[in-house]
Amino acid sequence: MTSDKKKRTAEIIKRLKKEYPDAHCALNHANAFELLIATILSAQCTDVRVNIVTAELFRKYRRPQDYLQVSPEELEQDIRSTGFFRNKAKNIQAACEKIIENFGGEIPNTMDEILTLNGVARKTANVVLGNAFGIASGVVVDTHVSRLSQRLGLTEKTTPEKIEKDLAELVPKKDWIIFPHLLIWHGRRICQARKPKCAECVLENICPKLYK
Repeated sequence: MTSDKKKRTAEIIKRLKKEYPDAHCALNHANAFELLIATILSAQCTDVRVNIVTAELFRKYRRPQDYLQVSPEELEQDIRSTGFFRNKAKNIQAACEKIIENFGGEIPNTMDEILTLNGVARKTANVVLGNAFGIASGVVVDTHVSRLSQRLGLTEKTTPEKIEKDLAELVPKKDWIIFPHLLIWHGRRICQARKPKCAECVLENICPKLYK
């Protein structure tokens, strides 16, 4: 069964790469530090909203030190519209402090090190390591990746950690970074949560249609 799943996964990747040749990280960023901040802000928030907020935020704050030179209240107001702004501001400032004290002001590029930063779990770590450093440390699992992986019959798991483990076994490591982007682009355009456009889907004839 796993062999069949691997063949189907390879075909899914092949078709989605052809369908979305420009698939990439939707969070606007110029470097690893900006991507880290954007990913922390993206929790329970749309990428579109985050990009609106960071357009101004990244002009005001360019280095970890900049985030520590304002009060928590000021930073909270700057990111307020992303939701959960108090907790996010607290995590951002604490992470910036560790980046300066423990890593010389640079974003660490190993999983163990980046996970020591406040507000960073595996998803955020995978996003930064994959998209800023080109390091395939794992497979990013967000709501789109979770939903489509289940619909396509690639996993029956429901937690991000277990879904990632299943996907890491099925997806070739060379595609770990691009695979989530392919699913996210497909999920937004075709395989939508409430009403998937199956008639327009390039995966229609190999999809087990596991959605309810």
